[in-house]
Amino acid sequence: MLPKMLTLLPTFLAYLSLAVGLLAAFLLVYVNVTPYDEIALIRQGNTAAAVSLSGAVLGFAMPIANVIAHSDTLADLAAWGAIAGAVQILTYLLARFTLPHLTEDIPADKVAPAIFLAALSLTVGLTNAACMSY
Repeated sequence: MLPKMLTLLPTFLAYLSLAVGLLAAFLLVYVNVTPYDEIALIRQGNTAAAVSLSGAVLGFAMPIANVIAHSDTLADLAAWGAIAGAVQILTYLLARFTLPHLTEDIPADKVAPAIFLAALSLTVGLTNAACMSY
């Protein structure tokens, strides 16, 4: 069993590296789309920022995990990862349209809109993951 695991280690590392890279790229884009600095807010103890960003990250990670489990190539992972990221950005924009004060509520540490945004991100991420079938 160990020799087989060692032969699969390069593939594991390639998928893991690409997944971490996609996650980093998603976070970079997401925190630049939002008009507030989630990372700084989280460092200050802002629960609303932590909840909303966590929902977005998990909503992005679910389709990524599904693609890793079912795809044959790193190119599939990269392509579906880009789509998953775009869907999460659109989800944020939809929430912002639905809750027009969201851009003030998150920095003000209002948790209710953050929970709604996180739940929406998770729901869309789960649905997105299910749609990425092979």
